[in-house]
Amino acid sequence: MNSKKQEYELLAPAGDFPALVAAVKAGADAVYFGLKEFSMRAGAKNFKISDLPEIRKICKSKEKNVKMYLTMNTIIYTNEVNRVEKIIKKIKGKIDAVICWDFSIISLCRKYRIPFHISTQASVSNIEAAKFYEKLGAERIVLARELSLKQIKEISKSIKAGIECFAHGAMCISVSGRCFTSQFLFGKSANRGECIHPCRRSYNVYAVKDTQERYELKVKNNKIFSAKDLCTLPFIEKMKKAGIKSFKIEGRNRDARYIDTVVRVYRKALDKKLTEKEIKDGIKEMEKVYNKGFSSGFYLGVPTSDDLSTAENNSSKEKKHFIGKVTHYYPKACAATVKLVSELKIGDEIVVIGKTTGIEKSKVESMEINKKRIERASKGQEVGLRLPLVRKNDEVYVIKKNKK
Repeated sequence: MNSKKQEYELLAPAGDFPALVAAVKAGADAVYFGLKEFSMRAGAKNFKISDLPEIRKICKSKEKNVKMYLTMNTIIYTNEVNRVEKIIKKIKGKIDAVICWDFSIISLCRKYRIPFHISTQASVSNIEAAKFYEKLGAERIVLARELSLKQIKEISKSIKAGIECFAHGAMCISVSGRCFTSQFLFGKSANRGECIHPCRRSYNVYAVKDTQERYELKVKNNKIFSAKDLCTLPFIEKMKKAGIKSFKIEGRNRDARYIDTVVRVYRKALDKKLTEKEIKDGIKEMEKVYNKGFSSGFYLGVPTSDDLSTAENNSSKEKKHFIGKVTHYYPKACAATVKLVSELKIGDEIVVIGKTTGIEKSKVESMEINKKRIERASKGQEVGLRLPLVRKNDEVYVIKKNKK
């Protein structure tokens, strides 16, 4: 592990095992993940307590020493505290830290001497708040998303606890994610990890003078509640100088391909100073996977209307299309058989995603059926492909350009 990796931590999300393996293989220094309960991403697959030994096996080895942070950052109600305590007792010694902000969880971490990081949900926005949590014993503070680099630098100079900030990923139009729209409209609370993102839809705005008159406000972009994704790659060196020690990628609902792409780009950026060309190339790579356009967030100033997304779901330049599963792998031949549910042809770019495999990328250079070379295969056929190490039941996808 080089000095840069020790100086700056790259923290990646893991919503399931393929994403976890992808993050570790791509060069993350740490991963954060949730359990089935008390996680701000209830929509992710998440993990069970019984998965922790397997997660540790992936993260801790002779080659790797990736830190494991467990997120328990939702609102906690009185009738849930006993259940939370049982979880805290079971995870002691099995993770490196808990990410939290509710004082019930902070208190339990202190009681059982488990390291804890203060979640961005606490909206730590000033020096006094940071010092308060530091005195409670927080090893790290994830600052509010609404801070500029100048404000972050002032806080980082005033405390000894490590500073963590988001470097890339989805942003909430509401202050630090404290949105009630999903709760009011659909009974799914964002503050309990259940947000279904109604903010990303298109809206018409009306002004009602009285019961008889209603005026419609025409807006250029009717995605008025939907923020672009954060992308700090163009000013990552300024973030380093601001005193940030951990650079966090958002995305526990994202797949292994997204994690692999974004982690590799930011790994390179934390290990050295990128050239202008490398920055542009990195952004182009990240535009291929899920995004809603890119913004600098609050780091360089207050966002404007230019920081609102024009896409309801996804602006990615590419998409993956499921074509089948691996039925067998032959390690000596570095080849696999794949049962197809869709067409595959020579020249296709493919990715293989699996629990143990993580993600492997390849280009179809040759295909065989019954030892005969073919140019194209159809749904229902089982084909032989040259592939890196993959495993039975891994999912295979073709990468296609997104039509705009």
